[in-house]
Amino acid sequence: MMTSSERKDVVIVGGGPAGLNAALVLGRARKEVLLCDGGVRRNIMAEGIHGFLTRDGTPPDEFRRIAREQLRPYGVEVRDTRVTSVERTASGFRVALEGGREVVSRRVLLAMGLVDEVPDLPGYRELWGKSIFQCPYCHGWEVRDRAFGVLATSAPLLDFALFLTGWSRDVVAFTDGAWEVPAEQRQRLERAGVRLEHRRVRQLISRTGHEPHGDHLEAVELEDGTRVAREVLFARPLQRQTELVLRLGVALDEKGFVRVDAHQETSIPGIHAAGDLTTPLQAATVAAAAGFQAAAMMNHALNLENADSGVHPRG
Repeated sequence: MMTSSERKDVVIVGGGPAGLNAALVLGRARKEVLLCDGGVRRNIMAEGIHGFLTRDGTPPDEFRRIAREQLRPYGVEVRDTRVTSVERTASGFRVALEGGREVVSRRVLLAMGLVDEVPDLPGYRELWGKSIFQCPYCHGWEVRDRAFGVLATSAPLLDFALFLTGWSRDVVAFTDGAWEVPAEQRQRLERAGVRLEHRRVRQLISRTGHEPHGDHLEAVELEDGTRVAREVLFARPLQRQTELVLRLGVALDEKGFVRVDAHQETSIPGIHAAGDLTTPLQAATVAAAAGFQAAAMMNHALNLENADSGVHPRG
């Protein structure tokens, strides 16, 4: 049963870099903000955040602790809870939280990222975030010059294999028998020194202990038992939007990302989005910048509404 409603200027759904930076900007702009941070973080396996000036190498938990601490002077409320639904009302939105509580908000920011669909490949889940990575900008320096593998099950991922030669000259592209590589593409890979492996991948082998799966990649085992020694694997698993985004029905682009305009506003007026759920360019610093932009645009609209209605800032 729902309790009486609280009121906020903005509810932010998601406590990663996009949501945290938006909360900071809105708090400093004297807005009443609730940031809801629930569920498992996508970067929970990462050892550090990279490419973020002054925070390079900071563990994600420490990054979040510092960010939350810096929100306190501005009165931003943070709750470790999930948002279960968002419904439009005459004055804004009714945001339902776990446990039956609800908040009435004038604006909503979606900043909860995406869901990675980890493939059903033995050893993959155990190595995810330890020896298997998505982004060389985030992890390439730490594994530079090692033996790279790429799960290249489509043509764009073969181009990704070429791109990775900027970090290592020892790169093998595994197509997993998914498609036939054109001769022109084969020649391009050969010129770059990228080796091509067509056989299907059976499992990933770790180098710790006697079990086949552990903390660090040792080899990629193929369907015939051949083992190709590799230390690092880059992959781009499928991603999907969260159930909340899908239930809201905001417009998605042709690649499945939430479509936003120059104000970071979705197809539903008053609901904005920032971070990984809006773009394939997924990095902490990019998400934080999008959170800033979304917050500035929401604050601009709220200030004009307040001016027109004679509402004064909170004390």
